[in-house]
Amino acid sequence: MMVLKEWLQGNQQPGLRPPENKIGVLFVCMANFCRSPMAKGLFQQLVTHHRLNQAIFVDAAGTHGHFAGERPDPRARACCRRRGIDIDRYRARQIQPIDFINFDYLIAMDCSNLAILQKLAPNNNQTEKIRLLLELAPHLKRRDVPDPYYGPPSEFEAVLDLIEEAAHSLLNEIRQRHLSPP
Repeated sequence: MMVLKEWLQGNQQPGLRPPENKIGVLFVCMANFCRSPMAKGLFQQLVTHHRLNQAIFVDAAGTHGHFAGERPDPRARACCRRRGIDIDRYRARQIQPIDFINFDYLIAMDCSNLAILQKLAPNNNQTEKIRLLLELAPHLKRRDVPDPYYGPPSEFEAVLDLIEEAAHSLLNEIRQRHLSPP
């Protein structure tokens, strides 16, 4: 499997580390070119809206490094821009071993990337951090956020709608689990 070989060689970009005392949320898709940057942007907007920037750090990565260093797909950027979300400055990166330690939540966009993350996780403690995004929106009755890359711009809008549905539940879970007084 090519992604495992590339990942184990360790020649990609270094992982990011959430600032001290922040809850780290990492959205993950295949190439970090469409879905995960859109999720990062939308979730960051939600975090900002709820004035939780001091408590939550948001990033995105891909299980593969096809687009490492590139800006998100132009259709993803346009879709986000229409909703007031700015992902224009974001640059794609591949997930790194340190991400499993640094982030509290690794949120996969689909079952394929979920399986890759589970294989890459160094141990069971890190495996417990890995979730499928749409598990947080069971009312949608689907597991995968579809990859809009080969589709028309309207698919990017539909993907952002799915992400938004689950993002609210994720934020609520984080608030209850980490930010509520004991």
